Amino acid sequence: MGKNNTRFLMQFAVLAIVLSAAIMVEEATSIPVCNIDTNDLEKCRPAVTGNNPPHPRPDCCAVARAANLQCLCPYKSYLSTFGINPSRVRPLLANCGLNSPSCF
Repeated sequence: MGKNNTRFLMQFAVLAIVLSAAIMVEEATSIPVCNIDTNDLEKCRPAVTGNNPPHPRPDCCAVARAANLQCLCPYKSYLSTFGINPSRVRPLLANCGLNSPSCF
């Protein structure tokens, strides 16, 4: 396994642990990941889950605007682990008036 693959796996492992802990702990301390506080992810959950998700609310769009979207690209394939349908990210961003990075 190359050095870049090992680094990516380590970064993902840390992100997975942080997000899992934040989801499991009701009063979790907010941890910034790609300019998103982990507690703020819940504001966008309705717009990226289910068969017919609603349009994102203004508070979700505020989270999306603050995010470093390119930073999230390496983690796209793992979003479903956290209940986020990756195919719903592009429509969410469009509904918030944002351009999607090429990975989404």
